Parts: sequence; structure tokens; C-alpha cells
Amino acid sequence: MRAPFMGQCQNRVMSAPSDVRPQVPPQPSDEEVEAAIQTVAEGGSVVKLKARQPRPRGANGRFIRVTPDTPPPAAPPGELPADRFLDREMSWLQFNERVLQLASDDNIPLLERARFLAIFASNLDEFFMVRVAGLKRRIAAGIAVRSASGLEPREVLDEISQGAHELMSVHARVFQNHIRPQLEEEGVTIVRASELTDDDREHLGRLFRESIYPVLTPLAVDPAHPFPYISGLSLNLAVLLVNPKTGREHFARVKVPPSLPRLVRLPDHPDADELYDARFVALEDVIAEHLEFLFPGMDVREHFTFRVTRNEDLEVEEDDAENLLTALEKELTRRRFGPPVRLEVAEDMDEHVLDMLMRELRVRRDEVYPLPEPLDLRALNIVADLDRSELRWPPHTSLTHPDLAPVERAAAPDVMGAMREHDILLHHPYDSFSTSFVSFIEQAADDPNVLAIKQTLYRTSGDSPIIDALIEAAEAGKQVLAVVEIKARFDEENNITWARKLERAGVHVVYGMVGLKTHAKLCLVVREEDGKMRRYCHVGTGNYNPKTARLYEDFGLLTTDPAVGEDLTRLFNQLSGMAPRSKFKRLLVAPRTVRTGLLEQIERCAEAAADGKKARIGIKVNSLVDEASIDALYRASQAGVQVDVWVRGICALRPGVPGLSENIRVRSILGRYLEHSRVFLFEIEGQDPVCYIGSADLMHRNLDRRVEALVRLKDPRHVQTMHDLMKLGMSEGTSSWHLQSDGSWVRHHLDDEGEPLTDVQSELIESYARRRRKARRR
Repeated sequence: MRAPFMGQCQNRVMSAPSDVRPQVPPQPSDEEVEAAIQTVAEGGSVVKLKARQPRPRGANGRFIRVTPDTPPPAAPPGELPADRFLDREMSWLQFNERVLQLASDDNIPLLERARFLAIFASNLDEFFMVRVAGLKRRIAAGIAVRSASGLEPREVLDEISQGAHELMSVHARVFQNHIRPQLEEEGVTIVRASELTDDDREHLGRLFRESIYPVLTPLAVDPAHPFPYISGLSLNLAVLLVNPKTGREHFARVKVPPSLPRLVRLPDHPDADELYDARFVALEDVIAEHLEFLFPGMDVREHFTFRVTRNEDLEVEEDDAENLLTALEKELTRRRFGPPVRLEVAEDMDEHVLDMLMRELRVRRDEVYPLPEPLDLRALNIVADLDRSELRWPPHTSLTHPDLAPVERAAAPDVMGAMREHDILLHHPYDSFSTSFVSFIEQAADDPNVLAIKQTLYRTSGDSPIIDALIEAAEAGKQVLAVVEIKARFDEENNITWARKLERAGVHVVYGMVGLKTHAKLCLVVREEDGKMRRYCHVGTGNYNPKTARLYEDFGLLTTDPAVGEDLTRLFNQLSGMAPRSKFKRLLVAPRTVRTGLLEQIERCAEAAADGKKARIGIKVNSLVDEASIDALYRASQAGVQVDVWVRGICALRPGVPGLSENIRVRSILGRYLEHSRVFLFEIEGQDPVCYIGSADLMHRNLDRRVEALVRLKDPRHVQTMHDLMKLGMSEGTSSWHLQSDGSWVRHHLDDEGEPLTDVQSELIESYARRRRKARRR
């Protein structure tokens, strides 16, 4: 029965690489997976970073063969060791492993743990679509180079494959063996097809005929029907059919419609508690139960789910594009046809079907990920959205900043009036975004004395009140400039839509500078007061997005300082016109001065420590990769500077190495909010501390290929806020992950008695509530 079916498929396929046909790498046993789950649950790591020395080369540039026992050559005097950088890709996998550890933590509410499983899946999708795909593309083009960690490009791919296979197996089993049973105990069930009752089947039969069947497009594969294109991240059913008349076997593919809810809610059991019973069935299971409707006259023998991840990074040649929007729209169309980089399949998939998929999709064996169903656990967001307060974190409502609260109670908000009193430092989501920045921009749009509004927009939503305020201002005759970064990854289509909406309203929309993404978070309002112009400014660390502002931790500075106003005026002129040699007073601006400005501060601390003064550096970023910055921190540590790094994601710095970084500590904190702010604090005994906040991470793309802005805080209270925040984040009594010198992360979340350590975000929620209560009493 197999020969005719497989023969039909093979006749249509171009010759595949020689390494396609071998079996998929052996999967870990159930015992190994359970051991890995236990390791993850206890805060240990299953993803290991290998310390590598760059292979020595001869004078002709070729590698010199060395025996495994040969020790690496010592670094010349004054030079830093060659193995001082951790691999960034593996460090990212470790970050996602920390997300998985939260999903495995029984101290976290159950629905929040389900959400972390969905976040893990979404993160890994983007990692493959961008990082893995980009590495494969560079290898194919012959432009990939050895990483700073000492790994050759194909070695990096091998390490990624091994780590991703391990993590994805653990991820699936955490759901199957832990989260799913605990959900069932709470009355939340994802029903398997074999568990459907007769009433369920009757209900699903009606639903299928009325709402699902009309949107399905079954595609057969035979000599007249080539293997269909499989879109990236789509979930599919591979169906084996038998013609009862000829006995021949055929293959068909059915795409699970992404326009329909992935989990279908079933009617509650009559005897169940309505408040707590929530029953779901996966959409692909509903389709599988009704395949005979799609293939009448054929016998459905087997079906399996599979999912393809493709290269979906964009490459827009701005220098050659007459219209950036048009060029980007064309590239978005091509995105759907990027080459596959990962194939997820049901772990019980027939080997002949798998062999065919690998050949048709031109996927190598190490790119296949067999997993227990259901695939694509992003669907758990539906479960996590259930209204079950006892299974979620306690509710938190953002509070109005005390400096704005008295204004808020007035008949008309006057945020700009509060700004004239002094600088205001906002900390979201603890401080409300809607009663601070949104009120600020809405007031500016409605104020007849406001003459101009200029703002950068990187990621926002089309229904945002910020977009509405800019349109209202333009329609009122104000000069409105929006510097829109339409190339913000995976938000391109939305950005194009609302950029055109702004243009139609009369807003001057520009797309920044050729070759650079505009990632800075800036807003400038120009207002006429007593015949003079006053500039009102906002510089932030997060996107102008009211939705994510409730979930992302970020800072924002509201100020009328003339120096900042002058800086923003020059920077917006640079973005909209021609001002390449602008100089700034309170801002550091990439790609020209962020790296050099920060390096200058690091070196200043190192010189002070060498002179016997106490010096401390505190850095809070999403990622730390830039080699020049890391080397400067190493040298500061060697000079005696205490360096504290709070990083959410990637960290290529290796702390705690004797003689190199024993004065450096690295911590990571994950929780209910996404730590997103960037803070750079430099303290020297006997001198005023220097502190910057802004949009830039310490990565090549931020420092060299983006327009970024950091603003220096001048108010001593604001600098003290950053000092206190770093102290809290780095405290031994705070729940966090500690980066070890060998590149592993160890979770510290329980004290010696097994009690939870301080959760930073919970502590800040209470701290800001106390501040608000204190302000009310005044």
C-alpha cells in the first residue's frame, strides 16, 4: 500500500540534500524528560553553554589542529581572555528556559502558569523565524562568521538544535503532565476526541457544518495536484486516505483555519458548577472528527498534525526603494514564502508521512521536532483569559502619579501645568500611562496655544488614543510630525495602516533615516506662552502603546527643561530633515554617542576606583551583547568597581571570573510584568551620581543601526529612585536568577526555610501604593 503513495510523492520532488532521509534525532525518554522537568521546576538549567576557545590559526589563516588535551594559550599580558563572551543565541534559549521555569512553579497561580507556557511558545516561534533563519541565511550566503563566543556558525546551529529539542520536549510535558491535570482539578478541561460525549459530538457536528466546514479547503496530493504551499506557523492536518475501489493510498492536507478560535468551548455539563466548569476541544480535533465530510467516498485511514516555521525576517533595500511603504508591502508578501527552518510534528506521525514532509519541505532531520499533541501551545492564551480570579495574580490597577493626581481631579487635566513645576518621573505600570502621557498628548492636541507636536512611534495600535490625539491636533491646524518606524518587526502591516491614517489626516509622517530604525521614545510639544515658546518633552524607555503599558515595566520623564527641549528639537530636525552633525546636551543619541557616552562613564568609574575611591555601576537592560561595552565592564571590575547588571534576556558577559569579573554580578527577574526599562547608573564616592534612562539596549543593533536616545536625570530624587531600584533588584533577599561564571543560570527564589524571597514587582506595587496614600494625606 505504501509504494504507490510514496512513489507519487517522490516523482515530484527535486533531489533533496543527502542528510534529509536519515531518521529524526532520538528523542529523550520519559524518564529523561521528567528529570529535566524536575530540574527546571527547581530553578536549574537544562540548556548548557559551552565555554569555547577560538581555534588557533596559522599565518596562512587556516585552522591549526590541536589535541583535545592541549590547554588554550594564555592571553598576552594586559589583554582579556579569549573565552570571555557567552554565546548570545544560547543565552536567549536560557532566557526562554526561565520563562518555562515560571510555568513550572507551583507558587504561581495556575492560569498565569498556563500563560507562561503560551509565552514560551510565542517567544520560540520568533526566535526561529528571525535568529535561526538569519543564521541559516548567512551560512547559505557564505557571510556567516565565527561568533564572539568562539563557535563556528554551524556549531551555533548544532547547539541551538540540541537546546531547542530539549526545551520543547520539556515544555510539552510540563503541559501534559502538570498544567493540564491541575487545570482539570479546577474544572478547566481540554477534552480529547476520545473523551467526547454523545451530546458533545452532536453539538460539534452542528458547529462543524455551520461554521467550520465552509472555510476549510482540503488539498489532495497526486500527479495533478502538487504538494501545497504550507504557510509559516499554520497548523495542518496530514491525512492518509485510501480509495476503496483501487486500494491506492493518497495524501491530503487540511489547514486549520487561523481565523477561528483554536480552542472550541463545549457546553457545560448539566450537573457541573456553571461558575467553574470550562470545557474546550482543540479545533484540529473537531476537524479530524469530521474528515469524512471533506473526502466523501474515501476511507480516512490516519491523520497527524504538523506545523512549519519559516524565515519571516524582512530585508528592505531602502537605498533603492522609491517608496519605503511600497517596498515594505512587497517584502511582506514575500515573507510568507520564506524557507522552512523548523518542522513540528505529532510524535506518533507515520514515518512515511514524515519522510514525505521532510522531502517536500526540504527540511533536514535536525529541524524536525516530534511532540505530543496538541501542537502550538500559544492556544493556552484562551485558557489563561478565563475569568477565574482565584487562579490569577491579585488584580493591580495602575495609580495616577502623585504629582498629577491633584490635576486629575480638576475640571480639565493640566499635565503641562504640573510639568512646569518640576520634572516628573513615571514608572509604568505602577504609574498609570493613561493619566500621565495619554493625558499629556490629549491636552496638547486640545490646547489652542500648542503650535506643534512631534513624536516618534515604534509600536502602537491603530485604535490608540495617542493616534486619535495626533489626528485631532492636525485637523485643528497644528503642525504635527510623526516619525513612524514601519519596520518594527512583526508590526509592519499594522504600522503601515495607521501611518496612512495619519497621513490622510494631515500629519507629516516620515520614516526616519535611511539604514537606521528609529527606536527612540520621544515626544515634543511646542506651546506659546506670553509671547515666548516653551517646549514640553517626554523621553521614555517603552513604546507609546497604551495596551502594552499595562504589562511592560518602563520609565518616562516629563520635563520642560530647555536643554532637553533644545535636544529634542535638534533630533527631530535630524530625523525629518538634514542635520547630521547635531550636538546634544542632556541626551546621548545612537548611533553616534550612546556607546561612546556610556564607555566614557564606565572608564570614569574605573579611573576613580584605581585612585582608591569607591565606585559602582548599575545597569538595567533587556540584553547585554555589545563586546566593547562588556570589555569596558571587565576592565572596570579589574580596577575595583562594583558592577551590577540586571538583564531580562540575553547576557554575553561572564561574571565572577577570578582576575576578570569577580566584582560583577548579573541578575535576571521575570514575573507578571515584562521588565523593559533601560537604566544606566554611575556612582563615584564624593561626586554627584550620573544616571541615564532611555530606549537603548547594549546590543550592536541598538548602538550602531538604530536611532536611540538616553536622557540624563537631573533631579536627585529621580536618581535616588534608580539607586533604590537597582539595590532592590540585586539584593540577596530578592527572587531572581543569578548568572554563574560558567554561563549557567541558577534560580534563587526561596530562603533557607523554603519561604519565598521578595518579589520585586509585588514589592513595587505596594511601594507605589504607599506613596500614593502618603500623597493623599498631605
